[in-house]
Amino acid sequence: MIKRNINVQIGGRSYPLSVPSDEEETLRKVAKQIDEMIKNFEANFELKDKQDALAMCALRLGANAELTRKGGEENIKNICNQVTYLSQLLEE
Repeated sequence: MIKRNINVQIGGRSYPLSVPSDEEETLRKVAKQIDEMIKNFEANFELKDKQDALAMCALRLGANAELTRKGGEENIKNICNQVTYLSQLLEE
């Protein structure tokens, strides 16, 4: 796998990364989203420093990931129930 050296900007800092070339676009997009979230938190809340904005971003992104995971599990359960129901119909 070919790796690329890139720099992403988050919260006014540059972070050098070595990433697989097929992940570069995704990482750049996520870094931009995080940077926008930081700006949004700073504009809408009285935060003491950048660390507070980063903590809020981490919390929001973690919550989003957990909701996505739970939604995926629920979808799998629904699909399994539908397959079971269809199998029962075919057996009748």
